[in-house]
Parts: sequence; C-alpha cells; structure tokens
Amino acid sequence: MFCNQCEQTAKGQGCTIAGVCGKSGEVASLQDALTYTVEGLSLVAAAARKAGLTDSKVNRFTCEAIFSCLTNVDFDPERIHSLAMTAASLRDDLKKRLGQAGGAIPQEAPATFQPAATVAALAAQGEPLHLLPSLDDDADRRSLKQLLLFGLRGLSAYTDHAAILGQEDDAIYAFIHEAMAELARKGQGVNELVAMALKCGEINVRAMELLDTGNTGTYGHPQPTAVPLGHKKGKAILVSGHDLRDLEMILKQSEGKGIFVYTHGEMLPCHGYPGLKKYPHFYGHFGTAWQNQHKELPAFPGAIVFTTNCIQKPANSYHDNVFTTGLVGWPGVAHIDGKKDFSRVIERALALPGFTADADAGTVMTGFAHNAVLSVAGQVIDAVKAKKIRHFFLVGGCDGAKPGRDYYTELVEQIPSDCMILTLACGKFRFFDKKLGDIGGIPRLLDVGQCNDSYSAVKIALALADAFGCGVNDLPLSLILSWYEQKAVVVLLSLLSLGVKNIRLGPSLPACVSPNVLQVLVDNFAIKAITTPAEDLKAILG
Repeated sequence: MFCNQCEQTAKGQGCTIAGVCGKSGEVASLQDALTYTVEGLSLVAAAARKAGLTDSKVNRFTCEAIFSCLTNVDFDPERIHSLAMTAASLRDDLKKRLGQAGGAIPQEAPATFQPAATVAALAAQGEPLHLLPSLDDDADRRSLKQLLLFGLRGLSAYTDHAAILGQEDDAIYAFIHEAMAELARKGQGVNELVAMALKCGEINVRAMELLDTGNTGTYGHPQPTAVPLGHKKGKAILVSGHDLRDLEMILKQSEGKGIFVYTHGEMLPCHGYPGLKKYPHFYGHFGTAWQNQHKELPAFPGAIVFTTNCIQKPANSYHDNVFTTGLVGWPGVAHIDGKKDFSRVIERALALPGFTADADAGTVMTGFAHNAVLSVAGQVIDAVKAKKIRHFFLVGGCDGAKPGRDYYTELVEQIPSDCMILTLACGKFRFFDKKLGDIGGIPRLLDVGQCNDSYSAVKIALALADAFGCGVNDLPLSLILSWYEQKAVVVLLSLLSLGVKNIRLGPSLPACVSPNVLQVLVDNFAIKAITTPAEDLKAILG
C-alpha cells in the first residue's frame, strides 16, 4: 500500500505497511480499486453530460463512494467491495444509454475495469494499481493530482452532507465527474492542474453554502449556548461524527425513554441549533477530539453512534456498545442502515448502566455561527475603530494525535487580551474550555461550529471586509489552521480560491506537496508553515 492523504502519515512521507488511521493493506488496496472504478464511472458520466444525459443516482453515488475513501470513514472490506460493484454496474448501465444516444463511449482503462466478484480478488486487483504513485510520472503533476483527489474527497463529503438535507447543485456533480475523469488522464500542464485544484476549492465554497442552507433551513440558525460538560444520572447515548439529521432521528426515537443524549467530537455545535436543543433529553457534551476516543469512550456507560467520519478501531472495552451509520463502517460493528431505525441503539443504551449520579464539570459556549456573530457586527466594528479590538485570529481545523499540536493551545494562551479568537472544527478541543473573558460583552473565544461550518467563517470575514470597505487580506485577521484529513484540504483550497493570503498551516505541510508546488503556493498566496507561537505572534502583531 501507499497512502499519504492525512497529516499523520508515517514518517511524514506515506504509510506503506498499515495506515496510522488503522486501515489494513487490504482496505487500502480495496479503496484504491474503488477509486479507480469511480474514475471510470466519472469518465462515462462526464461523456454522458455532453450527450445531454444526467443521472441523479449516479451523482449521489459518486459522492458517497469518494467520501467513503476519506480518512477514518469506512474500514469494512465487504462494504467497500459492494461500492465498487455498484460503481461498475452504474457505469455500464450509463454506457448503454450513452451509446443509444449516439455519444462517444470512453475507452480509458478505468472505464473498462471490471471489479472482481470477491473481496480478496478485488484487493488483489487494487494492489498493483499503485493508485497514488501512478497518477503521473512527473513529481509536480503527481503532487497536484494528489492534492486534487484529496480535495475531491473533502468536496464529496460536504456535497453528501448537503444532499442529505435536500440541498444539491448539478454544477457540483458535473465538476466532480470532470475532475475525477481528469485524474485518469496523463499529460496535463502544471498550470492546468493548479487551475483545477483551485476550481475544486471554488466549487467547495458553493457546496459549503448549500450545507449551511441545509443546516440552518432545517434546524434554525445556531444561537450562543452554554453546553454542560458533565452528565445527568440516567441511561445514555453518545453521538459522534457530523450528521445533524442522524442526531435528530436519535433524539426523536429516544424521546420519553429515560435516556439522555450527549454529543462527542464535532457534534458539540449541534447544541446551538434551535431545532435540536428543543429536546429536553439532549443534555451535554462528552469527551474531546476524535483521536482521544480510546482514552475517553471506555468511561461512557451507554450506547455510542458514529456518523460520517472520525471512527477509530473500537477497543474491546466498549466494542459491543458501538454502532455505525451512513458511510461509516468497521468490520464486526453493528451498522444502522438507510432506514435509520435506531431501536438497537436504544435497546443497548437501556441495557447498559448509564450514569449513576449527576456530575457538574462546567460548561463551554458554542453557537457563534455567522448569523449570531453578524448580529453584533456593529458592536464589533465600533470596538475595532475604538482600538478595543486590535486583531482577529481564526484558529481552527482538524485535530490529531501527532506531536506538535500543543502549538495551538499555547498560541491561544499567548494571544493578547485585546484580540478576538474565532474557532471551528475539532481543532478547538485544544483550548475550547479556556475562560478567556470578553471584550465589551462579546466573548473573546467564539466557536463558529464544525468543520462543516467553515462557510460561516468565510461569510463573517467577507462581511467584515465589506463593512470596512477593504479586501479580506486587508483585515486585521490572521488564519492559523491545523489539518488532518481531506475536508481540511478542500477548505484550504476554498480559501485560496477566494484569494486569501498569509495562511499559517500546521503542524506539518501535506506530504503530497512537492517542493515546486509548495513554491507556487508561497509565491501566489504567501502560505506559511507554523513556527512557534511567540515567533508567529510577533510576525503578525509586531
């Protein structure tokens, strides 16, 4: 195997024996075979569009299949094999219709690849593909194609999240098919591939906008909310991942059963949504970021549900309490299918002891999405003009276990008291419970939401730039981001597509970025690697 798509990849170069995420060589080969099959489906879908043929089932499935290969999503060989077989079936059906419409049927190898009928045989097909190393013979073109593929995995995740809530745009599906088809071809110019990567970021801005519309249109705009970090005496269900609809269905189905529902990881911001916080048994938050689940989940005395991504191999101490749903999968773990009947989760929660006593561990604030922040924009602008607010910092992104991430804790601790800090995604768990005070009644630390809420941060920045009559790069605003997986990659591409400069990224730069590609990013966007908190603050604030 070879995989370098996450920040923690072995030796900062690539995993070649087993993934640090927990995936085996077999799963890596299966994912490569699935990606290759989806390239073929995309070649045919792009050709079909030119002949006036589109297929909503192909659109949705393409995103689901690509999303399944994102880090910490699907580790189940049987399910990956099933996706590959479905991809080939959809591709071949679309080929027939394309031929009947008089269109030219693609002949590239992925468009004719036939997945084997068994898991073992498909893994054997995937291994010699050497998918990532074989994307191109030229190191810089290969680097850009990897960046594009990882961006597409993040884009597909956001697109799938939005589609679940009824928000779709055919232009997004068209781009995903076009870009996946491009990965199957050779000989593009470096500038062409740079443009394609930036286009991926531009399209992702639209996908994030749709997701924001879906979340707020369904559950209302988040409101500043104090979330308990302790627990209530009683039975318990813990919901992890990102999916608001799954949480809603669990809340509905567990209502009146004497069960309290808690969030974990990136589900924390769900407490700010009026449509979710209305449930009286939706109580508080348990634990911190995804990489700590092996330390924290053994202490949770209830059922645990993983939605979307961020699962690790469940330890024996809580394995039987874990359920997956949506695209998440782990072999041997009970899966809740598309009908979303969570009765097995509820039964497990009722069978487990639950918390035996109340516990008060304080609270944290969430719910400072764009609607909440912009409602006090006038107050913020006045504070800037009065020099009560000197600078804004966006400190957020994906957390992880690799050393070097204490930088973000130390940075927030050292940011002067006349500066505001916006945060989002699970990177906030490095400092989310710190009491940093306020400026003129506005909390200094504002939790914008999940990584899925990155559009909120973009909207806040654009609104402030408009209010001050300047560009985003002229604002007293610094972006200091941590990254782990491919959603963070596509968010970075989105910011670059908007022309945002001087982003500091860490704790290390993506292993797939070649020296020449990095120089392009430095020359055009002044992107920087983090150094030390003191040095970076001195460079930013003087």
